[in-house]
Amino acid sequence: MKKALLPQGWIKPRGYANGVAARGTQVFIAGQIGWDETEQFQSDEFAAQAQQALKNIVAVLAAAGGRPEHIVRMTWYVTDKREYLAALKDIGRAFRELIGDYDIAMSAVQVVALIEDRAKVEIEATAVIPD
Repeated sequence: MKKALLPQGWIKPRGYANGVAARGTQVFIAGQIGWDETEQFQSDEFAAQAQQALKNIVAVLAAAGGRPEHIVRMTWYVTDKREYLAALKDIGRAFRELIGDYDIAMSAVQVVALIEDRAKVEIEATAVIPD
């Protein structure tokens, strides 16, 4: 079970939680990029790569017996802030379909580059599967 943390008097953030408390088995998911299980990119579009990275996170989490609602933290690394912001509508749709809720402590950081040249986004995740 997880609980989003909202200090008294704070405005509820949109699209993430300020913090999350959870108890159970911790699962740490390495940065996932927008390629498929065969390490092939199907698209160079930002939203499509973000959707694939989220699918990859769900798959790794399932291998641990977890589900998307167990995710408590995500860090997004993006190569172009403007491209990320321009794709937010499509990213949000994919996020709601694949992950579901926004009670996740999230950060997004623009980076100069990612190790894979075609990658536009890399997402790390932490999940806690309840006991």
